[in-house]
Amino acid sequence: MPKVLISDELSEAAVNIFKSRGIEVDFQPQLGPDAARLREIIGNYDGLAIRSATKVKPDIIAAATKLKVIGRAGIGVDNVDIPAATARGIVVMNTPFGNSITTAEHAIALMFAAARQIAAADISTQAGKWEKNRFMGVELYAKTLGLIGCGNIGSIVADRALGLKMKVIAYDPFLSPERAVQIGVEKVEFEDLLPRADVISLHVPMTDKTKNILSRENLAKTKKGVVIVNAARGGLVDEQALREALESGQVSAAGFDVFTIEPAKENVLFGAPNFIATPHLGASTNEAQENVALQVAEQMADYLLTGAVTNALNMPSITAEEAPRLKPFAALAERLGAFAGQIVDDGLEAVEIEYEGDVTKLNMKPLTASALAGLLRPLLQDVNVVSAPALLKERGVPLTESTRDASPIYDSLIRIKVQTGGKWRSLAGTVVAGAPKIVEVKTMQLEAAFHPVILFVNNSDKPGFIGALGTMLAEEGVNIATFNLGRESEGADAIALVGVDQGISEPLLTRIKALPQVRYAKVLRF
Repeated sequence: MPKVLISDELSEAAVNIFKSRGIEVDFQPQLGPDAARLREIIGNYDGLAIRSATKVKPDIIAAATKLKVIGRAGIGVDNVDIPAATARGIVVMNTPFGNSITTAEHAIALMFAAARQIAAADISTQAGKWEKNRFMGVELYAKTLGLIGCGNIGSIVADRALGLKMKVIAYDPFLSPERAVQIGVEKVEFEDLLPRADVISLHVPMTDKTKNILSRENLAKTKKGVVIVNAARGGLVDEQALREALESGQVSAAGFDVFTIEPAKENVLFGAPNFIATPHLGASTNEAQENVALQVAEQMADYLLTGAVTNALNMPSITAEEAPRLKPFAALAERLGAFAGQIVDDGLEAVEIEYEGDVTKLNMKPLTASALAGLLRPLLQDVNVVSAPALLKERGVPLTESTRDASPIYDSLIRIKVQTGGKWRSLAGTVVAGAPKIVEVKTMQLEAAFHPVILFVNNSDKPGFIGALGTMLAEEGVNIATFNLGRESEGADAIALVGVDQGISEPLLTRIKALPQVRYAKVLRF
């Protein structure tokens, strides 16, 4: 039975879901900030469900010897070291849609509050003052809202703003023109948005490219009197520059729910004129907390029980329906990759993966990840399906994937080609009765099982080879379990895949390589 630790405050609904799915759950909501205690016990769990209090740093991940999945109830995963988790094969999931409406509504609330100076007016009025002339606001009707980021939350904000009869423009490199038309926004470049927007609302993740996207320079390019709202991530706006812009009137008001350093006990923006702050409340509604708790528990349970992957940040998604159909092909891809990786003798220069037939109707991204894990493991050792695609990219090795609707012989075929030493080596396989089989090596056809130890020989098809090889193996007490042959034509290039029950020593391999018919020989392990 899988075992999950919940180390942050999470709705009781999450606990109930885990239990209903037959998963043992340990609910310790006060554990999150106690890194030492978490490090001490994390090795007992298959899953870790968190919010923002738990910091999953490399030392925690190093101690998590059984951990398979980390589930973040919410969007931001700044508190999880994703590269470290990826290297260990731990899937990191979030729940990007559970609090989307709540966060979008909070952005709209901040926009209203900033435009009408609600917070300052409330304090003044409750202090017995009646300063109607002091709090002169601006209408949002017919104003232009500029969205920096128009994904899930940004598009909800756009919808609400259009309902207020605002004009909405959006800068988002990933927003297609068709999608922009569909949601009723005008797609613009960043340089165009700054001087046109009466209100700017940020809805992008925090990355190297988005850090301080509203820099001092860019704030100076905005329309004088602009209102700025940030309910996304801290660090998207240069806080010191914004303070100065608020004081000068370049920015008339700002509403922030997030800050560069949190908890924000102090901040350069605090006390600035017409500045409104909330303590990261974007996802803080009863509905949102219930939604993200339900989502993260369902996602983690699905992964631990069926292999389904949903909303992962470091692995392709796999639905619960896809998982059982993908399993035999993932095993085939991984073993083909392992074969290819063991014959990369002169550096890995390029990889090509071809899919033919019915397998092209499946989700091929997990299959590619499995193939790359098998391929890289003989070369780098500590590799898994989560880390393999990133490791290949890190090393600058080009990857090409292609598909063909039909396969000439088999219902489905996966072919892997690797370039090493300037030459290409190719092999292919299929699934027969649920088991992976090798059906092609160097374009030569055969059908061989993936025996735990295989002697792979490329030889010239001449009399005496099989007898000589059999004699050598027998002399060393090596039993032949399977023997599969393929060739181009009589007397031409040929291959042998010999499954053996014992290991083959280096001296014996040297003797095999010395046979006059042998061009290449390698011991493969699966």
